[in-house]
Amino acid sequence: MAIIQPFKALRPQPQYSKFVASKPYDVLSSAEAKIEAQGNPHSFLHITKSEIDLPENIDVHAPEVYEQAKQNLNAFIKREILFRESKPCYYIYRLIMNGKSQTGIVCTSAVDDYDNNIIKKHEFTRPDKEQDRINHITKTGAQTGNVFLAYRNVNDIDAFVEQWTHTKAPVYDFVADDGIAHTIWIVNDDTAINTISNLFQQQVPVTYIADGHHRAASAAKVRKSFNGNIPQGANFFLTTLFPANQLAILDYNRVIADLNNHNEEGLLTALQKNFTVIPQGKKAFKPTKPHQMGMYINENWYELNALPGSYNTDPIGILDVSILQQNILEPIFNIVDQRTDKRIDFVGGIRGMEALEARVNSGEMKVAFSLYPVTMDQLFAIADNNEIMPPKSTWFEPKLRDGLLTHLIYE
Repeated sequence: MAIIQPFKALRPQPQYSKFVASKPYDVLSSAEAKIEAQGNPHSFLHITKSEIDLPENIDVHAPEVYEQAKQNLNAFIKREILFRESKPCYYIYRLIMNGKSQTGIVCTSAVDDYDNNIIKKHEFTRPDKEQDRINHITKTGAQTGNVFLAYRNVNDIDAFVEQWTHTKAPVYDFVADDGIAHTIWIVNDDTAINTISNLFQQQVPVTYIADGHHRAASAAKVRKSFNGNIPQGANFFLTTLFPANQLAILDYNRVIADLNNHNEEGLLTALQKNFTVIPQGKKAFKPTKPHQMGMYINENWYELNALPGSYNTDPIGILDVSILQQNILEPIFNIVDQRTDKRIDFVGGIRGMEALEARVNSGEMKVAFSLYPVTMDQLFAIADNNEIMPPKSTWFEPKLRDGLLTHLIYE
């Protein structure tokens, strides 16, 4: 069963909460982070994307970047922008985007559960991205990135959360610049804390990583790096648990830097082996059903429909991200491993089809593919069977903000 614990969060003074809260480090480039944090000395991006305070040409994985993150975190504490909770607590975090709300419990989850597959995975991780978080946690002593976990909803947990949020005042309540509302309640009553712990231990057999495979993997590897002399806080990592019936997965799209020596005509011919190819002109094509994709090249869109019999019907093979890999990326573009091939990049569906067009029109990329999203049921089925999706198969929105609740691995 799932083991969770309350923790003494490092969190902002209420008057600073909106200014501290920042988008997750892994959804912004360094340039985007610098723009986001401009004029805001309280932005948590100074800690999670600390290269923004260093010369522009610095390698984002250089030791100086992690040292700067540590210095900035210490400065936030010294200036009393952030403070440490006096006792271990749970927190309830509600996000509202476009009128739809989702509410989860912020806690720490056991690294043992991650290692023993009580916390289930559905993606492989990329070694370079793992190492980045390992370096960041080790240097700062802080888990700043929240791992987004899902679980099959439990009526008793739903009832507890609903009662608490309706009868208690929140500690943070603001609408961010992107229109997403963030509200957090603290659960510091010992009886309530025990209730939450027991409900999960008794009624939640497993949890599933929805977003944050690299953050979870790096927390496990940081603990292992202590070689037995483990700080107590390193046995757990920062998570927020959401009931699956409140969640929806968005598409996660691909852009590719070259055509692997094909020209446009040759690419279209190669695609016709496994797809019907229907020109769409300038109008962006967003898939509306499984086994349908969009392709953007040379300022034109195409609708691609996978032909019957061209893909496997097992839980992994039937995914559109798998069909893309097996029938397009590997045979046509010679992209065998999406985790390590530098010619491919990933664009979250929240950015829209316009982002795909922009990456191609700029000349940075040659072709883009829009995909139909994976479902929660598919994610659970794959994780339950200990199978692995292709990398970057799922994109969840809204995103938890960094900086509102941080877990320190040292007391």
